[in-house]
Amino acid sequence: MADLGIKTGDKVLLVWAQPSSPAALKQFAEDVGAMVGADGKVLVENMERLSLSSHSASTFDWVLSCLLADSSSIHSSETLVEAARVLKPGGKIVLEEPVTGAEAQSVRTVEKLTSALKLSGFMSVTEVSKAELSPDALSSLRTATGYQGNTLSRVRISASKPNFEVGSSTQLKLSFGKKTSKPAEKPALDPNTVKMWTLSANDIADDDAVDLLDSDALLDEDDLKKPDPSSLRAPSCGEGAGKKKKACKNCTCGLAEELESEGKQKTNMPKSACGSCYLGDAFRCASCPYLGMPAFKPGEKIVLDNNTLTDA
Repeated sequence: MADLGIKTGDKVLLVWAQPSSPAALKQFAEDVGAMVGADGKVLVENMERLSLSSHSASTFDWVLSCLLADSSSIHSSETLVEAARVLKPGGKIVLEEPVTGAEAQSVRTVEKLTSALKLSGFMSVTEVSKAELSPDALSSLRTATGYQGNTLSRVRISASKPNFEVGSSTQLKLSFGKKTSKPAEKPALDPNTVKMWTLSANDIADDDAVDLLDSDALLDEDDLKKPDPSSLRAPSCGEGAGKKKKACKNCTCGLAEELESEGKQKTNMPKSACGSCYLGDAFRCASCPYLGMPAFKPGEKIVLDNNTLTDA
């Protein structure tokens, strides 16, 4: 009992289960009461009635469950959650429970018991000791659970409640913005260099003393001539797939405008419905737009010479 760490003035809840003898339970409660003193408090509660009790939340400093030698009960999830509720923040629970070394349906392993405590809200779960079950406890466990294995042992585990109330909340300061690194410091400038590139009011007080260059004098006659558009084109300008003329993106040499005008001229030319207009009037219909014109090659633009025009 002394190794539990119970101090004077602590409030302790003793949880018992069948088949605990009344004499052993009474002696255990008196021993704990002597440890907490007159300022402390000891309450005894049956495990099956714990969830139905009217204990207020965050009341006890300690919960001691099934620590009697003849106790052999399995702690349900509801029991562990209720124990966490009545404990103060930072309070501790010490329990003993039969465990098995292999997976079983009615009895848990130490790992499963540790996981159940964590899922119930406890932290710092530690295995304190492990011992063999007493004959009375083993017989009672087999009667209650029907387990007939031979790998049973009794383990004592301690855990603590977190240092905050259940359901408490706090505001988190989160910053999702990108952290910008501090700009590098600019290197110091040479004072002589700064003075060389600085023009003061005294330097421009006398305009005749300041030698300024005329910007027009920097251009010669060749610079003033308008360049030929063909000279502005790159060597591969206008060469697309199959050596077909194709203007570059954001064309500035005039090829895009040239191709656009050629496209408009082809669009404005009359279209043939029969495809035989170029052969001559003998093959043209009465509504042919080329009626009266000489024969021509397909796609060729018709241009009449002045000699062929007669004065009506």
